[in-house]
Amino acid sequence: MAQFFEIHPQNPQRRLIKQAVDIINNGGVIVYPTDSSYALACHIGDKQALDTVRRIRQLDDKHNFTLVCKDLTQVSNFAKIGNEAFRLIKTLTPGAFTFILDATKEVPRRLQHPKKKTIGIRIPEHTVTQLLVDELGEPLLSSTLMLPGEEEAMSDPFEIRRRLEHELDLVIDAGEILYQPTTVIEFTQNVPVLVRQGKGLAPMLEN
Repeated sequence: MAQFFEIHPQNPQRRLIKQAVDIINNGGVIVYPTDSSYALACHIGDKQALDTVRRIRQLDDKHNFTLVCKDLTQVSNFAKIGNEAFRLIKTLTPGAFTFILDATKEVPRRLQHPKKKTIGIRIPEHTVTQLLVDELGEPLLSSTLMLPGEEEAMSDPFEIRRRLEHELDLVIDAGEILYQPTTVIEFTQNVPVLVRQGKGLAPMLEN
């Protein structure tokens, strides 16, 4: 049975943030808010929790998982960043962007794209997300809360609890978040390629 924390989106209660991180560190799978949707998250090194995320979303081994990071310093431990990538990510974050980069050896192989050896990276502009990652001290393994057969992420925390309370350890309620997919930018040989235009705006990449 999932716990349910009501956390203020602008002024989060620190004690609840700490409790949420304890749940993550103890192998829990949580639902948390980002600047584009609600998402599933767990500890980067917990295979059992990752299997739960895969089961909830019915994902195969070709899915690109995302690491939600605190800042560029943390990103550089898990992804290879050239000068152009560094400048662009610094300009666009925090924000609703996902960057597809070559993974470093710090990223468990089971989280990488099996052929490309890439990993998704995010630095969201949401206070709750930022405090969770700061308290955790390392990236969150994350996946948008989009259930099988549905085209949009779940937006209502109470509905999330009703449908998934027996599969999750925690639902963080920060109010309704209408799904707006992130803008996806992939770096191929350090050249940015706009893969998907979403909520985040990157005028420098527009034709």
